[in-house]
Amino acid sequence: MNFEPDADTLAVVEQIRRFAEDVLKPNAREIDANGTFASRHIPALAELGAMGMNLPEAWGGPGLSPVVLYLAVEALAAGCGSTVSMMTAHFLATDAILIGGDDAQRGRYLPDAAAGRTLGAFGLTEPGAGSNPADMTTRAIRDGASYHLRGVKHFISNAAHADFIVVFAKTDAAAGARGISAFVVEPAKGGVRIGSPEKTMGLRGGHVFEVEFDCRVGEEAMLGPEGSGFRTALKTLDNGRTEVAAMCTGLAGEALAMAVEWARTRRVGGHPIGEFQGLQWMLADMATELDAARLMGLRAASLRERGERFSKEASMAKLFASEKAGAIIDRALQIHGGYGYSQELPLERMARDVRIMRIYEGSSEIQRNIIARMLLA
Repeated sequence: MNFEPDADTLAVVEQIRRFAEDVLKPNAREIDANGTFASRHIPALAELGAMGMNLPEAWGGPGLSPVVLYLAVEALAAGCGSTVSMMTAHFLATDAILIGGDDAQRGRYLPDAAAGRTLGAFGLTEPGAGSNPADMTTRAIRDGASYHLRGVKHFISNAAHADFIVVFAKTDAAAGARGISAFVVEPAKGGVRIGSPEKTMGLRGGHVFEVEFDCRVGEEAMLGPEGSGFRTALKTLDNGRTEVAAMCTGLAGEALAMAVEWARTRRVGGHPIGEFQGLQWMLADMATELDAARLMGLRAASLRERGERFSKEASMAKLFASEKAGAIIDRALQIHGGYGYSQELPLERMARDVRIMRIYEGSSEIQRNIIARMLLA
């Protein structure tokens, strides 16, 4: 596989990288400290085409390849984890509509979402059904030409700010995963109660909420036929897990760059600390692990680009990148000593931000289950 970007790709990614450096990074500390939702960046992201980076031109996106999307998400993550978390949660919602919806639904929601005029959320996780969505208790009961949707979702990114939420509910409670259907719910139409933002360890500007549904939606709100929702969710999560890997390598790459610069300039006993072999080995391990994580993520993106199945590769990329990014950032903080622990530098924030990557969109343990199941199939 050849991951070498061409000139056009490099230009797109460089534009994104400059935006992350010039706009996202200077605001990241304030967003984290105040817990301000990262929506302030939506207009500028939309102007860059970033709010629809996952979408084809036919539905308002720039038509980027999955490999370019990976590199762009990686570049944005280096600037502000909260902002890219908000954006990729939006991608989950629009991916679900792109994958599971019909042209009428795509035309209704995707162009506005790509232009930053609307924001999406993805409602899968429940208080008692996180790692196994088949255990969900949210129900959608048919009543003539509509459905009565009732249930509670938890840890839903963007929910209080979302114009539409893709919600997964059981239309056939006895059918397990095959009884799950997907619906697009517009909170402004009523029947949706959204709690206060959860107080989280990291990604404090990427708000998550508990959402209670007791609403009616028409047949036109269902994505695909009854029972197809679980398949839509799995395909969407394959995309999302690749993007989580990109977020991880973006954060880890920024931490490594900081550590290398610190090793060059920080002096102890009249010598740069980079001259000490123990520290050199730390940097070498960090760089090697980061390179391996990026290659795994790019492999998953490349398979996606070719239209091949990439579920196992997406799980491998997310598992490896999230585990190694946490270790890389922790070692970068260690190299900086007390300065790394200080809020004057972004490393302590990055350490908090990256921790959730081992949990959401399928925990590391679930990724291992998926990988093993596919190996043994």
